Amino acid sequence: MKKIEAIIRKSQFEEVKEALHEADIDFFTYWDVTGIGNEVSGGIYRAQVYETRFIQRRMITFVCRDHLVDNAVKAIINAGRTGELGDGKIFISNIEDSIRIRTGEKGPESLFIKD
Repeated sequence: MKKIEAIIRKSQFEEVKEALHEADIDFFTYWDVTGIGNEVSGGIYRAQVYETRFIQRRMITFVCRDHLVDNAVKAIINAGRTGELGDGKIFISNIEDSIRIRTGEKGPESLFIKD
């Protein structure tokens, strides 16, 4: 099992959400985040100066089975990419175990409801 954490532009969230559902990722957690990076670039939009490090971001987190990782990452990249600085990052880490509290199921079987 893998844990995938993606920091994306908030403006790309709906596209990424739909792409993840198409990649069989049916459950994830998300929240709005802010951070400071090294990028010192900016632009002018409607006569206002902005910096890319202050673009609104959203973090998406989920755990999935190993065979879903490649498709999930491709979905995030394809739906989240604008081609501009500040499109985000994806982090992938190993998950040792998971347990469904309601039933006590362990491992990959705890990730999905079987109906």
